[in-house]
Amino acid sequence: KAWSSGGSMGTARYLLGSCGSQTAALGFGGYSGANKNQTEEYSGFSWATGGNLNTARWGMAGAGSQTAALSAGGFVTGPSALTEEYDGSSWTVQNVMPTAMRDTTGAGTQTAAVTCGGSTPSGLSGATFEYDGTNWTTSPGSMSVARSTATAFGIQTAAIVAGGNEPGINSAEQYNGSTWTAVNNLNSPVYSLASAANGTTSHGITFGGASPAGTGLTQTEEWDGTSWAISSATLAAGKWKLGGAGNASAGLKFGGGPP
Repeated sequence: KAWSSGGSMGTARYLLGSCGSQTAALGFGGYSGANKNQTEEYSGFSWATGGNLNTARWGMAGAGSQTAALSAGGFVTGPSALTEEYDGSSWTVQNVMPTAMRDTTGAGTQTAAVTCGGSTPSGLSGATFEYDGTNWTTSPGSMSVARSTATAFGIQTAAIVAGGNEPGINSAEQYNGSTWTAVNNLNSPVYSLASAANGTTSHGITFGGASPAGTGLTQTEEWDGTSWAISSATLAAGKWKLGGAGNASAGLKFGGGPP
């Protein structure tokens, strides 16, 4: 197992939204001196320009595929409830989330997504929202640990969330479509990390992020359905607030920056 270099993005940024597979990934929004609205599509070798988000923002949840993606929440001039869908060429504004969120995370598809946690104007949240392709509903289950800057992978009815909360926690939880259950912790506390978005509750990976000391991490952790193990595969450089796509056997990391 190892990480190797791929093609570089056209626009450097961090705090971006992400989704898709290793050979068909999508990166959108983010921040680098200003809020970004640019979208880029990855082919497995190189990045190409896609359609811009209607509203530039960072810290949003991403879900879906390169040709059917979802962007939810994020920061504009404050936490936002904005929702947009991507069809492979352009973004369309959809119904807003129940609560404005920044630094939220998500999993699933464009028509069956789940978002969890984030920061609201009143503080950290453990709220969970589900999207059916048209409308948002608030799940009866909230995470046992309110968190932001976490990462999630899986589907709407079977997802894993891990880490978050500067200066970093190691707790992880599993969602079954209605409730969250605590599972074994990551080996290290970490925030602003990423994961292979198409991982499953039986096999997934997280990578990068920042340590409680504010150091960018190169570490990869692998979930086997029961516990986390530190992988021998390490990133070439410590990155946080990065994007992730793919699965546990074919992951992709892009964007991000040093703390």
